[in-house]
Amino acid sequence: MADHSIRLDDKLDAYVRSVGMRESEPLRKLREHSKKTLVNAQLAIMPEEAGFLDLLVRLCGAKRIVEIGVYAGYSTLALAQALPEDGYLVALERDERFPPVGRPFWEEAGVADKIDLRLCDANEGIEKVLQENGPDSFDFAFIDADKASYMNYYEKSLELVKPGGVICVDNVLWYGRVVDEKDKTHQTAAIRAINEHIVADDRVDMSMLTLGDGLTVVRKR
Repeated sequence: MADHSIRLDDKLDAYVRSVGMRESEPLRKLREHSKKTLVNAQLAIMPEEAGFLDLLVRLCGAKRIVEIGVYAGYSTLALAQALPEDGYLVALERDERFPPVGRPFWEEAGVADKIDLRLCDANEGIEKVLQENGPDSFDFAFIDADKASYMNYYEKSLELVKPGGVICVDNVLWYGRVVDEKDKTHQTAAIRAINEHIVADDRVDMSMLTLGDGLTVVRKR
């Protein structure tokens, strides 16, 4: 039995991307366009994570998704593509500069009409979504916004998704900083806090994956 996950070097990483995932043409175009035009293109999720989210949405049979943190809309597109024709995704993003980068690719993929983009503070936005729709009204939530607010996003998402619904929390390894005892920054502290909170939360089933920058998958009991 292996005592740790295999470490990916560049060659193995390239192999995984060649045979271990599927990336639609609009997703690939958006990823490449972001690399060329955005200084912080690395803020988007990795393509293998996008593929995993796509599969997870389909496995769950999700029809209603809330996404907290859009950036240029790569994850938004991955999630929307996995929805059925009558699916709905409300996407919360506070910085109006970035979603327009992704919108042409949402349209190319034919999913723009499924996406309800709301430019707002995500703490206010998730509260409004909850007020509009009530508890247990969504199937899936993806959290990838400002780390200091992760605890609130998680608790509101847990209220919003129905029993059996799924919440995915991104960046839970925080580039390895979670194990750096010298790192006392508020963002790292917030990530540590949410990780410790989720593993002790008896309202959910959970598993932390070493995918991308770390992804915790939670199922509401």
